[in-house]
Amino acid sequence: MTDKPHVAIGLLGTTLDAGRSQDRWSSWRPTVAVCMQPDFVIQRLELLHGLRDKTLAHHVASDISAVSPETTVKLHEIEFGDPWDFERVYETLFKFARAYPFDTDKEEYLIHITTGTHVAQICLFLLTESRYLPGKLLQSAPERDRKAPGNIKIIDLDLSQYDRIASRFRQEARDAVSYLKGGIDTKNAAFNQLIDRIEQVAIATRDPLLLMGPTGAGKSRLARRIYELKKMRHTITGDFIDVNCATLRGDGAMSTLFGHVKGAFTGAVSQKLGRLELADKGTLFLDEVGDIPLELQPKLLRVLQDQEFERLGATRTLKVDVRLVAATNRDLSRRVVEKQFRSDLFYRLNVFPIRLPALRDRREDVPLLVRHFIKKYSTRMSKKIDSISRDTMAALAECDWPGNIRELENFIERSVILTTDTVLHVPLAELKQEGAVNPGNLEAAEKEYIVRILRDCRGVIAGPSGAAVRLGLKRTTLQSKMQRLGITRADYSSQKPN
Repeated sequence: MTDKPHVAIGLLGTTLDAGRSQDRWSSWRPTVAVCMQPDFVIQRLELLHGLRDKTLAHHVASDISAVSPETTVKLHEIEFGDPWDFERVYETLFKFARAYPFDTDKEEYLIHITTGTHVAQICLFLLTESRYLPGKLLQSAPERDRKAPGNIKIIDLDLSQYDRIASRFRQEARDAVSYLKGGIDTKNAAFNQLIDRIEQVAIATRDPLLLMGPTGAGKSRLARRIYELKKMRHTITGDFIDVNCATLRGDGAMSTLFGHVKGAFTGAVSQKLGRLELADKGTLFLDEVGDIPLELQPKLLRVLQDQEFERLGATRTLKVDVRLVAATNRDLSRRVVEKQFRSDLFYRLNVFPIRLPALRDRREDVPLLVRHFIKKYSTRMSKKIDSISRDTMAALAECDWPGNIRELENFIERSVILTTDTVLHVPLAELKQEGAVNPGNLEAAEKEYIVRILRDCRGVIAGPSGAAVRLGLKRTTLQSKMQRLGITRADYSSQKPN
């Protein structure tokens, strides 16, 4: 056990914990007994009880205060309905677990599974095993002398032993898979199998994850969603910190990643934390890891192996607890052969490789992605676009999309900007031109659309009839966009409204 305060979570035993007369002290009562251990102090007890057992819960809390003044008892009223209904009991305890403000950095959680029905005990076990209750199991048992506090046993579950039990809860797994896919119900079998594998293995592992695939395939988004799912399951508590390794060049590269102390170099007037230190207890995402400078690679390898480093200019070694996710569109094995990437670093990163397919290899998912992006951008632009022609959708599915999902998303955003009715207008002719779909064209379309609205509004930006309201933007946001796009009064004031 650690030196952190002990917080026990358990159910009131309506039979074993019962008793109000003085004789109750002659009986072993598990909830009271766990707080009476001579060499083990529980600083806080979160006691769950039903509505009908409120009086008993208060009596038990009072008795605990008498025998263990160091223990704070917090009562939580929950209602199972039928305590033998497995689904109902699990759902109730699951909701409690999701709502409870766990802080595993500061507290040690113990899940008391001695009280409650067998159904409740099983549900507590499974919620602990799946880390929705991020703690260890606490079992208590009486001695021959029923007046004694009895014995306790703390069990730290080895999660790898209970994969079969966890697999029973398909709904939670399906929710996690859907979250990793951004809520898009994809059809490509190979891609779905890949996401299933990530949900089952990558979320639980502490090893580095290597995301590979072409530019625009969704590596950055997947990295963030893996982090968010890990955080929801209480396996990490820190932040998501990203670094584009292609920008790590020159003297500032070491400082960016590892930080520096005051006076480490000319201009270092104060201490600075590096991206690695900011990611402590969280996730460090190294995008374009194939471009990381050779001189940084040994230091990164040390972090992966020993979770330690020094700031630039410092002599003191610092420890970190970081989950690393790396992404690249390069062939790292070729980079190793070319002496541009260390082989030992490659092997350490390649423990759990994930290769995302190009969009041309999952064409059946294009219609789903198109509808997703139409909804996303039509909502953002306050437009009602609810359909797309069958021929247009077929044409989009036939495109190779060399820029993958990012290119498709940019193209649909541009199409939404150009659409003035409920049917999406898609400039298909541009798809036949190499490089037609690019951010430059997207900005041109956005500028054209804003200018047209400004002309319709006679140049009025604010107010109920102004362009900002028509565009679904704040006045200041529209003015910032106009400045960024180079829109001046001359672009719209000399034109008559349509």
